[in-house]
Amino acid sequence: MNEKFDKINEKNQFDKLVKISLIIGIVVISGFIIYYLFTPEPGYVTFGILNSDKEAENYPTNATVGENISFYISVGNYLRRDFNFRVEILQGNNDTLLTSSGSVNASSYFNTSVTSLNHKMQWISEMLNISFPLPGSNQFMIAELKEIDFAFEETFIDILWLRFNIT
Repeated sequence: MNEKFDKINEKNQFDKLVKISLIIGIVVISGFIIYYLFTPEPGYVTFGILNSDKEAENYPTNATVGENISFYISVGNYLRRDFNFRVEILQGNNDTLLTSSGSVNASSYFNTSVTSLNHKMQWISEMLNISFPLPGSNQFMIAELKEIDFAFEETFIDILWLRFNIT
């Protein structure tokens, strides 16, 4: 009789343990779901180079010395706040180092004016032109996006580049 009672008692304890585990699991999963639903995704900025037809394809790869290469720059703001920025266009060559924090040994070609974008707004520059004064097979057009804060201090955001063979 004691064995039967012990088995029933063990089954009851096992059932209680399973129920408690299920309740804990449901609470934990519910917590993750609630966190996911109420935590907004992080904001982001889009940054692109467009060809002379305002498309992100068929970029030129060859040009001659002094020839204008036309392009556009696009920026999109999805930060859930205003975004003030400027774009610096630089020229580079074999000595230029392109890193995730900007370029090294590149020459500034020109800067756009400071532009402000509201959330979910996009900006496309006027047609921009760049030309190279010397031939070379490893010439770069570099675009660096920099955020401008209210104290007019800059923070590097992103870098893009196109490589050219200049003859």
